[in-house]
Amino acid sequence: MVRAAVLPAVGAPLEIAEIDLPGPGPGQVRVRLAAAGVCHSDLSLSDGTMRVPVPAVLGHEGAGTVVAVGEGVAGIRPGADVVLNWAPSCGSCHACSLGEVWLCANALNGAADVYARRTSDGTDLHPGLNVAAFAEETVVPAGCVLPLPDGIPLTDAALLGCAVLTGYGAVHHSAQVRPGETVAVYGVGGVGLAALQAARIAGASRIVAVDVSPAKEELARGAGATDYVVASETTAREIRALTDKQGVDVAVECVGRAATIRAAWDSTRRGGRTTVVGIGGKDQQVTFNALEIFHWGRTLAGCVYGNSDPARDLPVLAEHVRAGRLDLGALVTERIGLEGIPAAFENMLAGKGGRALVVF
Repeated sequence: MVRAAVLPAVGAPLEIAEIDLPGPGPGQVRVRLAAAGVCHSDLSLSDGTMRVPVPAVLGHEGAGTVVAVGEGVAGIRPGADVVLNWAPSCGSCHACSLGEVWLCANALNGAADVYARRTSDGTDLHPGLNVAAFAEETVVPAGCVLPLPDGIPLTDAALLGCAVLTGYGAVHHSAQVRPGETVAVYGVGGVGLAALQAARIAGASRIVAVDVSPAKEELARGAGATDYVVASETTAREIRALTDKQGVDVAVECVGRAATIRAAWDSTRRGGRTTVVGIGGKDQQVTFNALEIFHWGRTLAGCVYGNSDPARDLPVLAEHVRAGRLDLGALVTERIGLEGIPAAFENMLAGKGGRALVVF
């Protein structure tokens, strides 16, 4: 039996419950969690913005230690420290054949499976985004675990599973920021903080952080921002004023709201690139007119999981951590227990803090 945060129904409060977690079956691995990050995607799953089979155990950003492996699992042994990968690629679909593993058509096939039962009533539980990291232990397909590179603190390594891969990838893989370019990052949460650090690593000459909260300026500057703008109706104009009226070369939107996507687009220079990382609802409609698309010559691109290949990128990120270029701990503004997740959701809605980290 293990403790977990259970989402009983879409829109319902999380419940801390004892769950009956079976041993790993063929091709599966059981992991004892050291930590799990509270991501905005978990909030989107809980409120129905994104679909999830319920009841479910959410949490998809985590790291821990393997306690058991099932039949047929090779290359993973009990006692190994691992990072959870919520979107394992199948290697055989069309996207995978193109090398675009972040778009794998089968990555979330296991999310609808029954992986545990609630002990109080025997209810079947589903793993939110495959890995169910809001639990003391979890059982996942072997493809959902990646070896933790040497020299990375196990607790902070949880952030590598989503926030860092997404923020770093948005800058390096999607936007492809080059040395000397100017960058604006909209949203100073966990992913936004990772994007700010990634822009600094990429050699951006000016990095503008944008957020609704003036209280996040110190946090943003610590991550690499050279300038800070409190979001308003004049945000794009302020950013253009900071860049000789041209606009930034790259804008990275980490919020997922129509207004911030539009502001990010408006704040890029003619011929600039706007990368949208934030996940918004279907009601968030962004409009452009045909003339401005022609005139500005900008590129607007979506970005899934930072356009990252976790197996390829995790060693790169680890090297940045070991070299002191990437500070995982700086992304964390609160360390909590399972009971603190609802409050972390409320802080997200209020635009407070960076990443809350559940520490077991």
